[in-house]
Amino acid sequence: MPLLSAPRHHNGTPMDSLFDAPTRPPLPRAVSMAEDARTAARELYEGLRGGAELEMALVFCSAHYDQEELAAALAELFGPIPVIGCTTAGEITPFGYAAGSLVGIGFPKTDFTIAAQRIDDLDRFSIAEAPRVLREVLAQRDAALAARADAFRDYGCFAFLMIDGMSRAEEMVVSALHSVLMDIPLFGGSAGDELRFERTFVLHEGRFHSNAAVLMLVTTARRFVVFRTEHFVASDAKMVVTGADPQRRIVTEINAEPAGREYARMVGLEGEPLTPMIFAAHPVVVRVGGEYHVRSIQKVNEDESLTFYCAIDEGIVLTVARGVDPVENFEAMMLKLAAEVGGPPDLVLGCDCILRRLELEQRQLKHVMSATLARHNVVGFCAYGEQYNAMHVNQTFTGVAIGAR
Repeated sequence: MPLLSAPRHHNGTPMDSLFDAPTRPPLPRAVSMAEDARTAARELYEGLRGGAELEMALVFCSAHYDQEELAAALAELFGPIPVIGCTTAGEITPFGYAAGSLVGIGFPKTDFTIAAQRIDDLDRFSIAEAPRVLREVLAQRDAALAARADAFRDYGCFAFLMIDGMSRAEEMVVSALHSVLMDIPLFGGSAGDELRFERTFVLHEGRFHSNAAVLMLVTTARRFVVFRTEHFVASDAKMVVTGADPQRRIVTEINAEPAGREYARMVGLEGEPLTPMIFAAHPVVVRVGGEYHVRSIQKVNEDESLTFYCAIDEGIVLTVARGVDPVENFEAMMLKLAAEVGGPPDLVLGCDCILRRLELEQRQLKHVMSATLARHNVVGFCAYGEQYNAMHVNQTFTGVAIGAR
């Protein structure tokens, strides 16, 4: 079976009838394809401002925008409404995949209380800081709940993390946060810069920040489920990392051979140039806690070493994975999510690995998946890595499905 983490139970609704339920007004979402930052900000604001008063606006933006201008325009337009977000390697809009756009989601006060805490100086982050971060964000959450004029039925809370995708700090940050969040589910994505791999940013308090992360703690009156899915199965081809620099996410040797050369041999492409498309089509997985997790390769270096999107230690056993149909995998997951939240989700906030999108392009399935995402109310962004509870993963789709109130 494909690697799939989704709900463990459902409400008894027949699976084949879940998507026949009457449609309900979805949570506010909007997109602008305008190239100018101020025009894009205005179009997004106009698309989100109708209806209920917003608790927060969440935005995902192309890295081509003038960041100072965009941040200032959003702060001016939304006023006291907090706006947070990140730069991307592509956007998921209400109409499917896009590039060069600004997409946003509005969270109404009637159904949500949201606290957000920025974590600066990721290059100096230590596990000991996690309790402080949690105390601060919980204090915000508790104060906001106490200040509400109307109490709502509390279905619990989830944590959403956006983090600088060039920081190489994801493993430590997500592991530390999950250890203190306890039973609060966490998911997230690493900010991108349209495959330039230069600088990535998170947006918080009217400015874009690098070397930083933003943690959202969302309490809601709606049913929700946090999930992850990957469309790969492990093969019998295994290899051992015999040389690595985990801090730089570089593997120098596999099976005591130059890493790039041995990887190419193991996937049956010996002598072929290694490209991002090959890495997307032939990922490797590691087994942790009884489950396989994808560890994707970013590039091959001049010395035949491999740079990964995740830290890799010496002695780790890598297994070559093979893909199954990503669209069928996604549809199966959506059936399970709909069962969990009591019908088709009003919104799926998703972080989709950029390597998945590259693979879809290679397999000529991008337009099919794009339409599927739109049909299931998915909004989000293409990331340089994904987070799910304590794990930093790759070539994975993580997110939260939010149902009707």
